[in-house]
Amino acid sequence: MSEFSGQEPLLLKKENDFNYLNKTPFWVSSTKLILNVLMWMIFIAWATFLFLLPSAYMNELQKKLIRDTQGTIFGKTGSKFLIFSFPIFMIAFLAVIRLVLSGKDEPQVKKTAKCPSFRLWTFPVLVDGPFGVVTAAEMIGVTLFSVYIIWAVIMYSIRSVDRLSSLHVQDMKEKSAMLLELTGRRFGFIGLTCLAFLFIPVARGSVLLRAIDIPFEHATRYHVWLGHTTMALFSLHGLFYVIGWAMRGCLVEELIQWKNVGVAHLPGVISLAAGLLMWVTSLPGVRRNNFELFFYTHQLYVVFVVFLALHVGDFIFMMAGAGIFLFMLDRFLRFFQSRKTVDILSATCFPCGTIELVLSKPANLHYNALGWMFLQIRELSWLQWHPFSVSSSPLDGKHHLAILIKVLGDWTEKLKGHILNLSVEQHEMEPLLQHNRILTASVEGPYGHESPYHLTYENLILVAGGIGISPFLAILSDILHRINNSRPCLPRNILIVWAIKNSDELPLLETIAMEAICPLYSDKLNLEIQTFVTRESQPSLEEGKRPKAMHTSISPGFSGCRMSSLIGTGNVVWSGLYVIVSTIGLVITVALLDILYINPYNVTYWWYKGLLLIGCMAASVVIFGGLVIALWHLWERKTSLKEEPEDSTKKVDNLQQNIEASLHKNLEEARSVNTIRYGERPDFQEIFGSHAKSWGSVDIGVIVCGPPTLQSSVAKECRRQNLQRRGHQAIFHFNSHSFDL
Repeated sequence: MSEFSGQEPLLLKKENDFNYLNKTPFWVSSTKLILNVLMWMIFIAWATFLFLLPSAYMNELQKKLIRDTQGTIFGKTGSKFLIFSFPIFMIAFLAVIRLVLSGKDEPQVKKTAKCPSFRLWTFPVLVDGPFGVVTAAEMIGVTLFSVYIIWAVIMYSIRSVDRLSSLHVQDMKEKSAMLLELTGRRFGFIGLTCLAFLFIPVARGSVLLRAIDIPFEHATRYHVWLGHTTMALFSLHGLFYVIGWAMRGCLVEELIQWKNVGVAHLPGVISLAAGLLMWVTSLPGVRRNNFELFFYTHQLYVVFVVFLALHVGDFIFMMAGAGIFLFMLDRFLRFFQSRKTVDILSATCFPCGTIELVLSKPANLHYNALGWMFLQIRELSWLQWHPFSVSSSPLDGKHHLAILIKVLGDWTEKLKGHILNLSVEQHEMEPLLQHNRILTASVEGPYGHESPYHLTYENLILVAGGIGISPFLAILSDILHRINNSRPCLPRNILIVWAIKNSDELPLLETIAMEAICPLYSDKLNLEIQTFVTRESQPSLEEGKRPKAMHTSISPGFSGCRMSSLIGTGNVVWSGLYVIVSTIGLVITVALLDILYINPYNVTYWWYKGLLLIGCMAASVVIFGGLVIALWHLWERKTSLKEEPEDSTKKVDNLQQNIEASLHKNLEEARSVNTIRYGERPDFQEIFGSHAKSWGSVDIGVIVCGPPTLQSSVAKECRRQNLQRRGHQAIFHFNSHSFDL
């Protein structure tokens, strides 16, 4: 236990401790408040409409709205766009304005209230179920969505029975077949409603996710939940039709039917088949044992979407058009960022089987300490992309960032072998030729929270399992930099609980030089590290000596190739223009198509108009979005020319020397605050309980990064501590930082 554990840091005793926190101008804060209210009003009104749509009253209201608005050049498709897609685009536009007002200079950090309080989005409710850790806010969302599906099935079933009764069909077999088909149609409609949300969570740089500050790694779980629900509904949709056609004796004829006016069945069969392949290979057992099969099969989403448009036509497809279009925008932008090669400034192999890569980045590419990025190394594979957590703070340097990679699978083994081979070659080459050895990568990202929430807690408990220490090194570095530079930052009590299998992982703490970042940081920050070495009962004979931290390290060189700033979470103005101009371009493209082709030539084929709509969406992304990307790229090049090129050159030349010089000092710093326990696992009840008593009645932010079992254990203890809370005791706020596709 640290000697400061039961004491209050000196800075917290000063009344003017938080005077340096940024103060937002009144007009900015009031405008952002108005925008937030507008976005929520639009979303609630739109969601309420969707929820009540299965009722007869709301269905008649929808028909009336379509009749009143379909007199334009866009026809019925325009009416569906106004009802189902326009609200999403409006929220996106307002979100862009809000993000521009928020700016990227400093995080919005405010001093917490004197009394701790519960928050729905950080209070774990379910911890051991198939959904993983589910917070109260997520539970409310899941419950409302489940209620909607049950309500919709019941209401549509009642309407189907009423309609069947009005037809006065006497033949029971025919009546049963018709009832099955009507029920199947309703399941398809509910599935389309779910599809309207399905693609929004996987748009990694989406302005919608940024506006509500849900990072991509968290949003993927919502995509998984929605994906299972959507495919279950579409499967029931197809199954009910198949049974009904089989009862009528026309199964084969109906399956291959492709009529011009009305729903075309064969494209629907193809779309459903593609969806089922994606669904089956995304099940946990298949995905974990054969991730590549899951990844490559998931590219069938293109077939799924295109043939769905052919199946239902343009106006029905527009029910889910907004989410799909925003995903197309994100995918197109990511394509451009990922085409650029990036210099790897240094590569370090630790004896514990961990690799540290330092990548070159432009100064104008901003990210938060809790960031993710996707990495591809073309010398290893042209197809494989792997997500990794950023292990460096954005304040560590303008022109580089670092990631830690645990050697676990075939790809990481190849990476380690490639670095070792380059190291041998580099030492055998002439000194003048060493910097000609270039190791490059391609990246997508970094992604993450829009705001650095780790800065909003005065008290932090960071729980890591193995390589899960990586993001916490970035957090610690970020906090030390901010304290040293008097920048917005609340944390003053930090406990790091790190569970590792073997002691050879301990040198990972050496990657951060705490005293160099913030001299005399112990006077300003209560930092305690508790490390649990679970598979060793006692220290090794070399304990107390300086271990060989690096297995090998190389500095391949710098060729001027930095990460591209073309990313949805990058420059707010450019990414906002990209969304707005592309959306306006979609409206213009569809209008021109209607004026010049569809209306003059009286095009009525449903499947053909669905295909044309998909073409318009793709064309607007490429033409209008491509124009913004081109201007953005020119701006990026012009900005990069103003940067001092010698900064990066010096970084390459001095990086290895700095690492070597700081290893021993970093190790001693880490040991001074690190309590190492062998043969034990963390007792979270004792750890959380003791720190809750010593820290008093405060909000404690808990961030966990590690395997699902570790997340569940921490979430369970947070829930237990909060439910058993008495009087003025601490409240634990659960946050996870783990990426799981």
